[in-house]
Amino acid sequence: MRLKDKTAIITGAGSGFGTGIAAKFVAEGARVMVADINGDAAADVARDLGGIAQVVDVANGDSVKAMVKAAHAAFGQIDIVVNNAGITHMPGPMEDISEEDFDRILAVNAKSVYLNAREIVPLMKAAKSGVILNVASTAGVSPRPNLNWYNASKGWMITATRAMAVELAPFGIRVNAINPVAGETPLLKSFMGEDTPEIRAKFISTIPLGRFSTPEDMGNAAAFLCSDEASMITGVAMEVDGGRCI
Repeated sequence: MRLKDKTAIITGAGSGFGTGIAAKFVAEGARVMVADINGDAAADVARDLGGIAQVVDVANGDSVKAMVKAAHAAFGQIDIVVNNAGITHMPGPMEDISEEDFDRILAVNAKSVYLNAREIVPLMKAAKSGVILNVASTAGVSPRPNLNWYNASKGWMITATRAMAVELAPFGIRVNAINPVAGETPLLKSFMGEDTPEIRAKFISTIPLGRFSTPEDMGNAAAFLCSDEASMITGVAMEVDGGRCI
């Protein structure tokens, strides 16, 4: 029960890594808001876990404001925020990625962190405590060809994590990130371009531990970093990647 009596907002929690993080948080005693742009998916996960569901477009300021307001009304306090929602573009030469795709990548993967901080940080400053966890990627550390603008968005997130950590530390607020390698999530096919046994085998061959990451892996890492056990850890972008970035 490492997160007993804690409250958390987890974006993109209707599937994949976000669901794994939400499930682990609930198992550790937290009350969780399952936030996702897919309202049905959020409702299903929240029902299964005993949490509350919230439809949110993390790239829209009004939608994020409504999410935080709803969480504060339901919980009375917000102890943890996990910026997990993210998207990618299909693999391709950097110059061929459309401007629309570029804008969407930066809005969901980068602007969302700003929008959430704008609403959450004043509440955490008033409470003199809080934890923000950004779900970045190994792509921000060891970029893969043909995913250039996705790589760049996750590199931005890692730098934002460190900058936030330095600025918010005097207020008792910790900010960390986790860097997953690709896993069995809805984004897997987009990362690989095509999902075939041969391409999977080729990808897995680059991971020393020999497997994709799982939602449970992300939940375990996130629960530690957001717990009091990690009270001296801030500004870290922890690779949860089976050795991919070695």
